[in-house]
Amino acid sequence: MTSEQHGLKAHDDLATAPRRGAFQTADVKSGFLVFLIALPLCLGIALASGFPPVAGVLTAIVGGVLVSLLGSAPLTIKGPAAGLIVIALGAVQELGGGDLAVGYRRALAVGVVAAVVQIAFALCRVATVGIAMSPSVVHGMLAAIGIIIISKQAHVALGVKPESKETLGLIAEIPHSVASANPRVLLLGALGLLIMFGMPLIRARWARAVPAPLVVLAVTVPVALWFHVGVPHDYRFMTTTYHLGPEFLVRLPGTLLDAVAFPDFSVILSGTSLKYVVMFALIGTIESTLTVLAVDSMDPERRSSDLNRDLLALGGGNLVSALIGGLPMISEIVRSRANIDAGAVSRGSNFFHGVFLLLFVALAPGLLQTIPLAVLAAMLVYTGTRLASPREFAHAREVGLDQLALFLTTMFVTLATDLLMGVAAGLALKIVLHLVRGVPPVAFLRPRAVAVRSGSVLNVRVPAAAVFTALLPLRRTVNGATKDDTGDGGVTEVVVDVTDATLVDHTFLSGLATMSREWRATLTLRGLDGLVPVSAHPQATRRRRRA
Repeated sequence: MTSEQHGLKAHDDLATAPRRGAFQTADVKSGFLVFLIALPLCLGIALASGFPPVAGVLTAIVGGVLVSLLGSAPLTIKGPAAGLIVIALGAVQELGGGDLAVGYRRALAVGVVAAVVQIAFALCRVATVGIAMSPSVVHGMLAAIGIIIISKQAHVALGVKPESKETLGLIAEIPHSVASANPRVLLLGALGLLIMFGMPLIRARWARAVPAPLVVLAVTVPVALWFHVGVPHDYRFMTTTYHLGPEFLVRLPGTLLDAVAFPDFSVILSGTSLKYVVMFALIGTIESTLTVLAVDSMDPERRSSDLNRDLLALGGGNLVSALIGGLPMISEIVRSRANIDAGAVSRGSNFFHGVFLLLFVALAPGLLQTIPLAVLAAMLVYTGTRLASPREFAHAREVGLDQLALFLTTMFVTLATDLLMGVAAGLALKIVLHLVRGVPPVAFLRPRAVAVRSGSVLNVRVPAAAVFTALLPLRRTVNGATKDDTGDGGVTEVVVDVTDATLVDHTFLSGLATMSREWRATLTLRGLDGLVPVSAHPQATRRRRRA
């Protein structure tokens, strides 16, 4: 978006809808593939969150069966996600005061209230607030989550219990844990990591068709059976004696009904509970909204999801999940991408993924109890390295030093405190940088987007500054002018004019590109040539030339 006439096509023609039979077949197939991917990840995420492992599966069942029936976004997969591990674990530890069982039930109460808040967000139609979030702040938050996951799960993959409880201390202990690792547990974890990192490098068609987590289980479970991990015993390696036993495997209750747990509301009005209510509701809503927008952009039919309806369905799912002992859920990007790649055409794929999980846990729970914890930890370490990949740092620097500063500030403050403080610090720095660059305070307090229609062209002027706060007024203005259009005689082009803007920031440009996919019109940006970009990236922040 660097020239006056640069356009983005918002929508392609809708693809011809498949026949009913093909529709069902495609969704059953994609739902089964996602089930294979989701099963081990749900167990691992629950364990890493301080919840019983079966809680992750309960969450995915509710997210698949119930949320799809409530009207979720067409191709998204709902379930527990790595992005909420840190919040869930923090809630369990802080609310339990050292007693994980008590903390778990009190965290469920937090989940109930947070779900009600999400439902209120949806009814007030504020789901789109996530569009205005700075990508650099979001990625900095996710990078911090990735580091925290690695710091905790690396020790599990090595079969060692660390002494430290804090992230930096856990990272510092990793060399000691490597030196004192349980050799057979280490082998299981190393096999899991090798397969997770190695599968994406194989170019053969079969490697792309078979989920890496499934291959990990197919290789490591037989090795664990060979090692007799489920039988308590000691073994000798070199000159040291090590222990193996069922505590190194997944443990599940006898039936799904035995897995149901109920919330404890005894401390729900405490400051700690309210802090986690805010974090679950805000972070979960933002992450889920951004995922829905990303999945919409990958939809072959280019459908635009109703973000508020999806959030209402998600809030309903979270309410039921928390009431029966499950984790908080969001729209999960990795499983949603796999769902699209498998040929899904509707929310039926999410429904069938939940059904397959329900059938498997109900009919074959014994198979799940042969999975080594070290293998699940290895999968989460892989997920953590993806979230905190050096590519994320490099991308932030490529967009501009200002974005790198936002990324690093959010990441380090999150590591030092918590997610809420980290996100707040990143947003505060963003506002300060804008004020220093000459953005008037009125641009934050009263953002505007002035629209004038001329035939089939909608001209929208953004005065003062085109910053993140202007995205929502712009979206309301354009959607209000185009929602009744059928495409014949309606708006075919949206011209966003930033000629009078002091500054156009990265969040505005990124959000504008995302929103344009919802419009049945091309997007043209006018006025960028009068601004100076801070880097060569096409979505870099741009400032007014000084006289």
